[in-house]
Amino acid sequence: NSPLILLNDLLVSANANLPSGVATLKPLHMFAPLPIGIALLIAGLAYFHFFGAKLLRDDGDQGVTPARTQSYFARTYGIDGDVYELTVSADSPLVGMSLGEAEALHGTPLLLALRTGNESRLAPPSDARIWVGSVLGAMGPRQDVADFAQNNFLRLSTRLREFGDLFNPSRAGISEAVVPPTSRYIGKTPAELQLRKQFGISLLAINRDKDVVTENLRKQALRAGDMLVLHSIWTDLADVAATRDIVVVTDFPKGEQRPHKFKAAMVIFGLTMAIALSSKIPASIALMTGVAGMLVTGVLKIDEAYAAINWKTVFLMACLIPLGWAMDSSGAAAWVAGHTIERLPAGLPVWVIELVLALLTTAFSLVISHVGATIVLVPLAINLALAVSGNPTAFALIVALSASNNFMTASNPSVSMITGPANYTAAELWRVGAPLSLVYTTIVVIAVNVLF
Repeated sequence: NSPLILLNDLLVSANANLPSGVATLKPLHMFAPLPIGIALLIAGLAYFHFFGAKLLRDDGDQGVTPARTQSYFARTYGIDGDVYELTVSADSPLVGMSLGEAEALHGTPLLLALRTGNESRLAPPSDARIWVGSVLGAMGPRQDVADFAQNNFLRLSTRLREFGDLFNPSRAGISEAVVPPTSRYIGKTPAELQLRKQFGISLLAINRDKDVVTENLRKQALRAGDMLVLHSIWTDLADVAATRDIVVVTDFPKGEQRPHKFKAAMVIFGLTMAIALSSKIPASIALMTGVAGMLVTGVLKIDEAYAAINWKTVFLMACLIPLGWAMDSSGAAAWVAGHTIERLPAGLPVWVIELVLALLTTAFSLVISHVGATIVLVPLAINLALAVSGNPTAFALIVALSASNNFMTASNPSVSMITGPANYTAAELWRVGAPLSLVYTTIVVIAVNVLF
């Protein structure tokens, strides 16, 4: 969490301007806010369980994008079932056939992958040969696949031992694409285009003038406006989409997937967390070391790492950090804190001041982002705590936690991720988010006072 990562640096920098006699502020260890986070999680789940659904409109399935669901393809194109592995035996009549010849047999399910020897390929070309020991990746209803396997002496396996990596949903899947009027594919058949051989893409069906074509696909000349149902590796689909001969209308992962790097990524992540927790190395340095490890081992590419950086946030922090430092070192934060206390009623409980500070931070986060609110208000919170004989660390932690208390607008990165897919309106965000923010503020103030 960005505000909490910044908090320790702000606490350390505040020590230089503390009045004489005041104890030095110590950085918080990585999991210091964990109990507060657990309390917030429980409160959030309870809120949505009992109240959240009542505050949202009931759209049924209107907010769901059907092209992302398997049931959509089953309902629209009759493409359903799971993927199975079919191992070719010595007695199989498929031995020596090309994949295209096997597909022409009656009752053949969708053949999406082929493994021969040590080579596995998704969307193999139609002229690829099937030999003894070859493994076919077939998709269809289980009974249909089982009948095909029995009739052709194939050994059926429901467990994907050979193709588990290829059929990983994060790497490959089914998509829809439209043939635009400017496409070079118009007038050509899939057999002429050699989609599988040239691009690694299997054509499963064509939706043309509300008619779904699934038979003799290789001989169907494509027309402008045809909706093609494709199965492919996502990176191959992205390459074809870049030619603009088809327009993909299904959301799919654009980045390169590296499932073979999973173990390396988990090892580096574990080591990074261990370093951050068990040593005196700052969390920022430990995390940067982890990023370097990801780059060296090939889990990430340098271009991907740069692309993942939110440069707006970087420049915002570059502008606001000097502002926060200037407020602290110039005495502006202390002056504001002092005048604020003078105007408050005498004998006001500290927890009331903390509550006001939390709400003020939430308001700032709506305008200048959670990072900006943390940088600007932490120095003020520390001086405010000193003025009322409170705990500076507790006040600063309330600011850092409250900076993420923005459930009312899409400027919160977490909220923005669901606003589009769920089709939430600004009014709905405020209707649901405002009460949740009040619950959040209450939990934060109570939990911080219990712990500190």
